[in-house]
Amino acid sequence: MLPPMQPAEQETPDPSASWSALVVDDDPGVRQSVRLCLEADGGRVLGVGSTKAALEALERGRFDVILLDLWLGRDSGLTAIPQMLAARPNVGIIVITAYASFETAVEAMRLGAVDYLPKPFTPEQVRFATRRVVAAERMRRRIAELEQRALAEGDDFFATESPRYRTFLQQVQRAARADAVVLLRGESGTGKNVLARYLVSQGPRAERPFVMVRGGDGDSLAAKLDEAAGGTLYLDEIGELSLDAQNRLLAWLGDERHAEVRIVASTNRSLEDEVRAGRFREDLQYRLEVIPLTLPPLRERIEDIVPLARHYLALYRRQQGRPTLELSARAIDALVAEKWPGNLRQLRNAIERAVILAPGHELEPEDLGLAGLEARAKVPILGSDVTIEQLEIEHIARVIARAPSLEAAAKILGIDPTTLQRKRKRYGLS
Repeated sequence: MLPPMQPAEQETPDPSASWSALVVDDDPGVRQSVRLCLEADGGRVLGVGSTKAALEALERGRFDVILLDLWLGRDSGLTAIPQMLAARPNVGIIVITAYASFETAVEAMRLGAVDYLPKPFTPEQVRFATRRVVAAERMRRRIAELEQRALAEGDDFFATESPRYRTFLQQVQRAARADAVVLLRGESGTGKNVLARYLVSQGPRAERPFVMVRGGDGDSLAAKLDEAAGGTLYLDEIGELSLDAQNRLLAWLGDERHAEVRIVASTNRSLEDEVRAGRFREDLQYRLEVIPLTLPPLRERIEDIVPLARHYLALYRRQQGRPTLELSARAIDALVAEKWPGNLRQLRNAIERAVILAPGHELEPEDLGLAGLEARAKVPILGSDVTIEQLEIEHIARVIARAPSLEAAAKILGIDPTTLQRKRKRYGLS
């Protein structure tokens, strides 16, 4: 016998949805229409008819956004706002009501609501307001994650035995004090986000707003620009900005009213290649490259590989309750011999995975997903008894592993992308 069906408004047809909404309205028709509207937009939606039911729902689960009717029979949505925020401090509340007035809107915002929709509203108005709140919450979580990661990195992230990295950090210190536009270049996983926060923390805007924007379109960029007033606007992966967003950013940079905002940007792409391909504005590239800083990849900081590995090991030993776990001599040799195309992120992930899964009290190369030196002896060495073809295979494989794209790899190798594709197929390279 099939179980009884739940009311349609209580259904959650997509538990894997990337965001969730709570609709609080005493009109079942409104709850149903808003639920269908937001589920069509990819959300997971729960509808309830009272503030009591809403608070119970907030105790049971997390929601990214609440759409709250101000008039719920005898209940007042205004008095519910502080209670909801006490239960879930970071939830975004959109107030909806048929009795729209400036005074109630101001009062709702004062109590913590983030937006206001008067009835009747269209499905597109609901979607637009909800998307903005969800996007803001995602960005808040991402920044919080980066802050936690920066704290987890600790001072060891900037402690170095590498002369090259030491020189680079000296440049960062000078750039921080200059309070000028900075463009951080570097391969994926080199720590650009952590370094951006470090750079700001060493400068005159350390205690002012730090607003992060990652790629996106013009609307999502515009929503963040004014938040950075007096502080820093961090443009993470600037190469992913749409052309519309680039146009708006360039116009914004040219406005003297925004001179009090510091710009820090980062990219793992070649902006020169993006300009040639017509995907990035050359004049914007010039505006961003007042102080260009290129983070060295981990393979060029060989002296730091083992200290960083031990730092991550100490971090994850505490988290996983494995205080006696150590690196074996074979593991240390393999760590130093590895080229680390994924840089710090790859090293961190390898250590975390090994701490969780390793069966013994010592981490071996196999636990870290690395080949031992015995296997590495098969790698062809320049000047040894190997063929030119073997050297070519190894060289192409290494360039592909570290280049941001096949087009960039072909440029490094001095061949066209079509030739590189043929060689990859011939040699069986991924």
